[in-house]
Amino acid sequence: MIIRDARVFDGVNAKTQDNVDVLIEGPFVVAVSSAPVAGDASDGVIEIDAKGRFLMPGLSDAHVHLMGNANSMMEFLQGPTGALYGNTIAEAKRMLLRGFTTVRDMGGDTAPVKSLIDRGVFEGPRIFPSQAMISQTSGHADFSFVYDVPEEFGGAPSRTEDIHFTRVADGVPRVLAAVREQLKMGASQIKLTLGGGAASMYDPLNTLQYTPDEIRAAVQAATDYGTYVATHVYTPAGIARALDAGVTSIEHGHLADEATIALIAEKGAWLSMQPFAEDDHHYPDPVRAAKNTEICHGTDEVYGWAKQYGVKTAWGTDLLLEPQSAARQSVMAARLGDFYSNVDALTMLTSGNASLFELAGERNSYRGAKLGVIAEGSWADLILVNGDPIEDLSLIADPDANFALIVKGGQVIKNEA
Repeated sequence: MIIRDARVFDGVNAKTQDNVDVLIEGPFVVAVSSAPVAGDASDGVIEIDAKGRFLMPGLSDAHVHLMGNANSMMEFLQGPTGALYGNTIAEAKRMLLRGFTTVRDMGGDTAPVKSLIDRGVFEGPRIFPSQAMISQTSGHADFSFVYDVPEEFGGAPSRTEDIHFTRVADGVPRVLAAVREQLKMGASQIKLTLGGGAASMYDPLNTLQYTPDEIRAAVQAATDYGTYVATHVYTPAGIARALDAGVTSIEHGHLADEATIALIAEKGAWLSMQPFAEDDHHYPDPVRAAKNTEICHGTDEVYGWAKQYGVKTAWGTDLLLEPQSAARQSVMAARLGDFYSNVDALTMLTSGNASLFELAGERNSYRGAKLGVIAEGSWADLILVNGDPIEDLSLIADPDANFALIVKGGQVIKNEA
């Protein structure tokens, strides 16, 4: 395939290149040339005339719950297991059509879905699975009912544990087993929940979850497997505990203070943040709605401090259990421009997130080529845009109208070019 006469944003450099031909062979970009690339249809070459339009790498999302995006709480608790996976596969296709060619899944049994997508059975983004979110009893990912007996006292696992969406594990031996279980099932990184959240039933935001020894055990087990731990946590005390135990990626962090953001920078850790607005999630329960409001109000200051201290920052959505809101992923991507320049936002959405994904080391099954860039030898994950998102980032909020071409791994997913 040759995409001719494109204006290329390569995912790294702020300056675009005009009148560029991009040659794709199989799943890879093999040439990015300011001179015309040879090839014609008689040799089986597909030619697409970009007509000077904006060509960029595929988008990425560093914090999705693909199964959670696709299913409601009632479907998790009462729906047939097959329907949960069917909904997940359908949402994977919709996510790809929104231009998201790579995602890091932060909780859910997505390794089997990833395998089917990678084999070409279904269409969807590349997936970096975490498998089940690991939580203490009464923690953010404890989805058992209040009357259920904890497993530690002989109770049965909850429904969400049965479907590998969560795993409750207390004490160092069980935490080690839980981490190793997720790695055995295909996790590329590990997700721990270390503090309260808006979606969870039992834990106020200020709770500290998991002891330092439990967190260190998880980090050791992940490190021994060549990968890292990411942690759901919002507060300064929780973030400090996570960093002290060797956690690599802080997920959320909206309630951090300036000193804590400076500490993230000092430790060289990542801040995987989401530009939340209050209407991204809907909580009829006033307690959870109040937690959501508190989280959202911290967004602006934390982004400001992250820029001030040069924190390595990734972007994600964390949409969960409201399938009707899944398409807000595109709106939230464009909203990143409220906090960063448009070109910095696009960089984070492409090569920036990819740098975080690559920390999975040999657990990264896509390490055969670069993600998030348009360069010789990179994966051929590309979007041709009607318009210039460096001038108007809101274009990415409406992929149906504005994405003329979507290519993933050299395969044309959408072509209105």
